[in-house]
Amino acid sequence: MIDRHRLAFAALFIAMALAANAQDKIYENTFALQDIKLLESPFQHARDLNIDVLLEYDVDRLLAPYLKEANLTPKAPSFPNWIALDGHVGGHYLTALAIHYAASGDIRCKERMEYMIAELKKCQDKHGNGYVGGVPNGANIWKEIENGNVGIVFKYWVPWYNLHKTYAGLRDAWLYGNNEQAKEMFIKLCDWGVNLIEKLSTEQMEAMLASEFGGMNEVYADAYKIAGDERYLTAAIRFSHKEIFDNMASKQDNLDNKHANTQVPKAVGYQRVAEFTQDKDYVTAANFFWETVVNNRSLAVGGNSRREHFPSENDLLSYMEEREGPESCNTNNMLKLVGGLFRMKPDVKYIDYYERAMYNHILSTQHPEHGGYVYFTSARPAHYRVYSQTNSAMWCCVGTGMENHGKYGELIYSHVSDSLYVNLFVPSELNWEEKDVKLIQQTSFPEEGNSVITVDVAKSSNFKILVRYPGWVPRGKMNISVAGVNYAQNATPGSYVAIDRKWKKGDKIHVAMAMEFDVEELKNHPEYISIFRGPILMGAKVDGPDLHGLVAGDHRWGHIASGQLVSLFDTPILLGERDQLLATLNTTKAVNGESLKYPIPGTFVDSKFAHITLQPFYQIHDSRYMMYWLALSEKEFDSLQKEKQEEERLKLQLDKLTVDVVKLGEQQPEVDHNFKEHNTHRGIHDGQSWREADLDGYFTMDMQTSGKQELSLLVNYWGYESGDRTFDILIDDQILTTENLSKKWQQSRFFDVSYPIPQTLLKGRDQITVKFRPQKGNKAGRIFSVRLMEQ
Repeated sequence: MIDRHRLAFAALFIAMALAANAQDKIYENTFALQDIKLLESPFQHARDLNIDVLLEYDVDRLLAPYLKEANLTPKAPSFPNWIALDGHVGGHYLTALAIHYAASGDIRCKERMEYMIAELKKCQDKHGNGYVGGVPNGANIWKEIENGNVGIVFKYWVPWYNLHKTYAGLRDAWLYGNNEQAKEMFIKLCDWGVNLIEKLSTEQMEAMLASEFGGMNEVYADAYKIAGDERYLTAAIRFSHKEIFDNMASKQDNLDNKHANTQVPKAVGYQRVAEFTQDKDYVTAANFFWETVVNNRSLAVGGNSRREHFPSENDLLSYMEEREGPESCNTNNMLKLVGGLFRMKPDVKYIDYYERAMYNHILSTQHPEHGGYVYFTSARPAHYRVYSQTNSAMWCCVGTGMENHGKYGELIYSHVSDSLYVNLFVPSELNWEEKDVKLIQQTSFPEEGNSVITVDVAKSSNFKILVRYPGWVPRGKMNISVAGVNYAQNATPGSYVAIDRKWKKGDKIHVAMAMEFDVEELKNHPEYISIFRGPILMGAKVDGPDLHGLVAGDHRWGHIASGQLVSLFDTPILLGERDQLLATLNTTKAVNGESLKYPIPGTFVDSKFAHITLQPFYQIHDSRYMMYWLALSEKEFDSLQKEKQEEERLKLQLDKLTVDVVKLGEQQPEVDHNFKEHNTHRGIHDGQSWREADLDGYFTMDMQTSGKQELSLLVNYWGYESGDRTFDILIDDQILTTENLSKKWQQSRFFDVSYPIPQTLLKGRDQITVKFRPQKGNKAGRIFSVRLMEQ
């Protein structure tokens, strides 16, 4: 293995020396991936494993949708999983090959990348207008858009989002792989896109951008930086989506119940435009988005969203209740955003977040043995995660997962002019060829809080090295010394410690920092805590029911850990005061000398949990786990038990009997259920999204029966509706019932109403279409959720 790495890097540096470093042309103040060599660590393992996984994918099957759309004969069939989004993983895969080639020098990645470029070039040539993509029925979609029928995007699965992955793949094949052919193809594709939207009005663009469009503003901003063509900057601005941008630029948070990974890439684009233009509104929009998501909507792992949507601030408790926790794609894009913000202003707060998300979320989403990727990381106590299989699952988080594990080196070091920043404590080597400077960082972090950084210079020279003093290290507990002098003596947490001296070959920087335990409360719900050791989230494995679907196949919903939920009252609940818990943790010795595993001190409600062990969350796989803990005094527990135990029982019963469910007004559940509507509205009430149909409107959704014959429809309503609200509920165009919500309950709370479904409407059907249709002069709704329930 050592020889393989040594030879690979030797070959890489020779090859890269022959071409200008494309990364420096776009991302200022950063080092190219090939300038950083990872040494033995979990990150090196993750990258190398991921290369093996990437090379197991059938590249011709990933290319099939592109060839099909170009009316060329595919060499293999497309993958059936998520086929309506066919082509999106191919773009991610191209990016991943380029990144891993840059990061490792593995020639196999380069060869496969070049093969993909050659095949995609055939497709672009066949189209003849610069277009290349795998979007199903793309020719018709793009023609309709060009003619002003922008509503076509709502009849297909997010075509711009899909195509963005092709834009990004071509850009990255040049950016990381120095492939000039890819650059030419990227610019041609950009020209095609500019021409396509040229005649669209602002109103038409805004209407179109209500559909998820990925990071189209990001790639056009990058195209502007690459080619200097103002048309690309104009396109980036047109793709900014004013509904979100104007609010972020005004520091107004309008993200409640919005699909999270629809919004994060927009903010990445805002940052790109800000970086290249210094426009104050774009600077504000990018920074405010990051601040509000990190501080108001994120969890201990650094991730965000439940059921793919941002919860409102008064609904953060839903993180503890849902099986679908933070989505991996979101954190992939949040790291792009924070990396860009850091390039513009090297503030420690950005790297503190980057470190948290990199260790606790991104690293944890790869299975350390078979390399499968995770979609949802549930925060619900005693739940679990599922993993993808190669050449089977084609989820969005498979695409970003392919990329994630090649980028661990990107922000370990950075520079501003002649100043060198040490941002992360990861075993690595830096080759700053421009300055004839090399660094070797040797560390066992996070097992211990020590690192030794050896400076290697061609000749003695004066320059500044700035070492990060993390915000999580207490004041006075950071030592950064050279030749016995502690430069951090008067420094404060959350700053960089500058060492400005004449460096000679062999000088060493010794870093020592306290790795103390701390607890972090869930915002607005202090009864739930997470436990940290330094920046590392500490979780615990727990027993429970079977891990249904642990390794997913190609089932449409295989990315969801659909196994049984465990009652919150059957999970480890800590009793006692927080101060005592922390004091005990910080004096507790590791289990059997394993520096990252610790017993949990204190009293559990149920003594059967006394044996469980704290360990880094990123090490927990193939198990139910604890990320958050109920931590209560005895009085608080007694009160909670009286108030919530029956409510929890009913929630679990509801979940157990649910065959299918649609949360109305939320993007992804509606997309997943072939939602169709006419003349409807949606909004948010009491933290929950809703939809209603006006006058001559309606809305429908396809729901899976799983072949069951005894079902009822459970509809969730608000109990204080007024006006004319009489409507019909239909199953496959046959009226099931008529409902009137006006002044029905006159209570300000939610109500569930169950409507038994006759077996004649279910017999022989695996799927039914549910329709809500107002009677003349009335509205239908508001409807918050619809469930198919076993009776």
